Amino acid sequence: MSRERPHNAQTSRLSFRDLQFQIEDLRQKRDELNKKTKKFINDLQEIEIEIANTVKIANEKYRKKRDYWNNKVKQLKEKKIEYKTLFDNLIEEKNGLQKLEKDINNNKQIISMKQIERKIDNLERRIETEKLDIIEENAIIDKIRELAAIKTEFLSEQRNSELFKIERKIEIVKINLNKIYEQLNKWSNKSQENHAKMIEEFQKVDKLKEDKKKMEEDLIENKKTADLYHEQYIKVMNQRKKTYKGKKPYRPSKKPPAKFDQITKKNEMLEKIKQDKLEKAIEKQKAGKKLNLFEARLILEKSKE
Repeated sequence: MSRERPHNAQTSRLSFRDLQFQIEDLRQKRDELNKKTKKFINDLQEIEIEIANTVKIANEKYRKKRDYWNNKVKQLKEKKIEYKTLFDNLIEEKNGLQKLEKDINNNKQIISMKQIERKIDNLERRIETEKLDIIEENAIIDKIRELAAIKTEFLSEQRNSELFKIERKIEIVKINLNKIYEQLNKWSNKSQENHAKMIEEFQKVDKLKEDKKKMEEDLIENKKTADLYHEQYIKVMNQRKKTYKGKKPYRPSKKPPAKFDQITKKNEMLEKIKQDKLEKAIEKQKAGKKLNLFEARLILEKSKE
């Protein structure tokens, strides 16, 4: 980040008033930059907290929910395989029984259920529409009873047949499979929803980390400029002391003022941050990992020292 740099003034030719004006100007610029440094540090602390909170939301909220639904889907898929295998086996067994019954009844005449019901309907209609004597009507009623008995027997045989039992099992398995497919679709959607939200949170983290990296670079650049102004400030103060001994010489107090203590603490904090980043950058370099611009600059500055 490009910042204004203090220039080396020709202090030996300046008047006391000019030196005093330059001292105040340098001090003001240094203090403004130190305020920015403090703001950078506060902003960095806030962005680190935001990063930690966002990662926590992504992991503890959305990742856990996604994994929960993924596990449910996995268990249900195993159940689906069991039912699908059972369904295929029942279909195969049904086909075998149908072939067997076809071979047995190939030469037999079988009256279908519809035929029986049609005959019963016709006889009942005769009773309702035709003018019959009592003997004819009783004969038709006896025939209806006979056909009804055949129908009941036919239904009973059907219910008791192996083919009928297998068809019932197939219907039950079909119902269960349909329920499984519905649940799979529902639970898969829940998993995908939570996965998408988790990815969204991690994208926020990536953006915050980019902002943090830029902020750290600005912080270091700002600190360097503030240090240059401070060095120039001390230099002009000493020049004023040397040139104008009789006019309020610059005598640093034995105990630094509270404001100077704060600046020193900030500088120490910045140096610690810089040192930590440098150590991590060196570890990455040794491991053969790719360095970002900020890390490469730290290693370069260290090598120049």
